[in-house]
Amino acid sequence: MIITRPEGGSGAFDFAAVDLVDPTTYTHGDPHAVWDAMRRHDPVCWHPVGDDLGFWSITKYEDASWVLRDHTVFTSQRGTLLNLLGKDDPAGGRQMAATDPPRHTRMREPLQRALTIKSVEKSAERIRQEVRRLLSPALTGKPFDFAETVTQLPMAVTGMLMGLPPEDWPLLTRLTVMSIAPDDPEFTVNGDAEATLQLAHRELFAYFSDIVRHRQSELDDGLISLLLTMEVDGRKLSLGEILSNCYSLLLGANVTTPYVPTAAFAELMGTSLLEEWLTTPELVGSGTEEALRWASPANHFMRYAVKDVTLRGKTIRSGDAVVVWLGSANRDEEAFPDPFRFDLRRRPNRHIAFGSGAHYCVGHTVARVSLRILFEELLTGFSSVESAGPVEHLSSNFVAGIKHMPVTAALKPEAEPLFAAARTEPVR
Repeated sequence: MIITRPEGGSGAFDFAAVDLVDPTTYTHGDPHAVWDAMRRHDPVCWHPVGDDLGFWSITKYEDASWVLRDHTVFTSQRGTLLNLLGKDDPAGGRQMAATDPPRHTRMREPLQRALTIKSVEKSAERIRQEVRRLLSPALTGKPFDFAETVTQLPMAVTGMLMGLPPEDWPLLTRLTVMSIAPDDPEFTVNGDAEATLQLAHRELFAYFSDIVRHRQSELDDGLISLLLTMEVDGRKLSLGEILSNCYSLLLGANVTTPYVPTAAFAELMGTSLLEEWLTTPELVGSGTEEALRWASPANHFMRYAVKDVTLRGKTIRSGDAVVVWLGSANRDEEAFPDPFRFDLRRRPNRHIAFGSGAHYCVGHTVARVSLRILFEELLTGFSSVESAGPVEHLSSNFVAGIKHMPVTAALKPEAEPLFAAARTEPVR
């Protein structure tokens, strides 16, 4: 996805020519120009899909936050992604992401306690070693694919937290990408997006079914064992509920984390701003939050209205689908001064990259710790990172992501032994 300051945003725009469902809009186009025009001229815009479907596009920050927060008006239980438009989500009421409060809250609380910042920080050194291992190709001085490299990080972290064997991580990473980008030619099976999505789901659920059966007799302190033992509404979760939530946790991790550093470096490489960040590592905290706002890796979330409601003069009827475009909300001029400038010192930074309200990403602490450590290692260990080839974007209307980014990078002399040692350590 191109992320630029839109040109001529105040002029006329042909909204009928825009297809926000088409994955190629995000691969080769510039949806930010579309969203900019929508925010100015039609911030609550009806988007028809085919002859009998459609949804309301929400592009302003204030409206987006309200839609995501207010489950009494906008439900998650009928489906939260556009690939389910017009179909009821079979995971509704069973998967945390597709369940409304108060049941959602009761499902979420045990996981939230397990994923507090204090708990995640216990794994910080393991995460740091994994980051160094993944970035160790920089030792050769030759170009390497930064996007492919960081795509492996969330799986490694989530694999540790869920107790999944390291030898399975590459397959799980690929299956997850197939789930979020079934239209992408690099991941589509036989050119059939729907068949690709079904295959990925089938293999992931079969995988977790085997893992859960094994874990039932050998409980550990990981997240799968937590799902096996927690009770909601006076009973333990069914096998289907456990599998659905395993899938959701894995999907959430692999969607959020890897596409943040690539979006940031795509913007910063070759600029004085990257040089400033590399020499000012104390900006890692604010810089990470700005990278999250800038990337907005989860492109959209969908809700359904449960009652008639008026928003900016438009009547949204009960049963209508409503889609929040997070990348647009996080570029809203009314919420973020100079929103198309990557500001390492941006404060406040109330981005909604992790959503808002009850469905605020339960793994946000894991993502933030992982990203902070990744950026720390890049800022303290590298003297330069430069582009070494064209960037390729993922074909997906759900994930705003870069799938290939060749770079060359130079390690600082004092960091080379640390990265060399991590390269030879076994994956844990």
